[in-house]
Amino acid sequence: MKKEMSIIEAKYEAQKIAFAPLFFQAMLALKKLGVLKLMARNNRGIPLGEIAETTGISIYGAQVLLEAAASAGVVEYLDEQTVQLTKVGYILHLDHMTEVNMDFVNDVCYDGAKFLTESIRSGKPEGLKTLGQWKTIYEGLAQLPEQVKKSWFDFDHFYSDDAFPAALDIVFKENPALIFDIGGNTGKWAFACCRYNPGVRVEIFDLPGQLAVAKSNAESLGVQHRIGFNAIDLLDASQQIPAGADAIWMSQFLDCFSETEIVCILKNVRRAASHKTFVYILEPFIDNQKFEAANYCLTGTSLYFTIMANGNSKMYTTGAMTRLVEAAGLQVTEIFPLIGDSYHTILKCAIAQP
Repeated sequence: MKKEMSIIEAKYEAQKIAFAPLFFQAMLALKKLGVLKLMARNNRGIPLGEIAETTGISIYGAQVLLEAAASAGVVEYLDEQTVQLTKVGYILHLDHMTEVNMDFVNDVCYDGAKFLTESIRSGKPEGLKTLGQWKTIYEGLAQLPEQVKKSWFDFDHFYSDDAFPAALDIVFKENPALIFDIGGNTGKWAFACCRYNPGVRVEIFDLPGQLAVAKSNAESLGVQHRIGFNAIDLLDASQQIPAGADAIWMSQFLDCFSETEIVCILKNVRRAASHKTFVYILEPFIDNQKFEAANYCLTGTSLYFTIMANGNSKMYTTGAMTRLVEAAGLQVTEIFPLIGDSYHTILKCAIAQP
């Protein structure tokens, strides 16, 4: 039975929230200044003075950062002048998922986060103006500052790449000759398909900015003759996906839209599909995660969508996406939960039978 929190404990938890942005920046500073790396090499503890001297920061700077780190459970004091990394500290230093998340939050979301209230009121990504003047972040991806762009794509790819090996096995069980990659972004899925099967052709459908990057990447890999590049705004109902695909693939794509928009996109997909076409939806569903940390990250990602991406989308549950699939005239024929070593589920869909 869960212990009931006392009012004193509750007040402490509330203060953690109040000061969370400052503690976040303090931990980021410890990484950027090399303090965590230095402490990891001295796993039995290191004097404060040695940290300051080796990293080139002042004693004062070391004190304020490490006192914050101690409050956050990242370090512990062995005595008044000696500190040691905790398990949390080692995770901050070494864990790739944590690094990707911190860079994404800092470079992409941090400045815009204060506009969350306005975004909730307007239904628009009011924080996006801190990066550029676009209606959605997807319109401006190719124009983002290099560090922001890197952090965005590192985040996006981290939460999809591990799913691709198992996903390829699932999709190619049906021996598709032509795959439509809807929202293909930089082309990673299309390139993975070309490596997996030497005879397959892939058509990427996305906004012009993303297609330009995907085409450049395809040319550098020498697979441009097997991939088509189709500019489309899937929020414009007049722009139709053509027929002819054996498989239609959407990887972490539908979570970029509201429920109404998802149904609209899936109806477009439904019109393009034949009764022999399979539709595959790859998503990290909130309700289908092994670890609490993954659920927490996905919930945080919903806030990014609200503030920075488009103002109206979120991470969905398996049941919610299934309902939207059915509303578009498709049906889920098979579910592949947590494929490979990933956070993802695949919904395999087909035209709904009357």
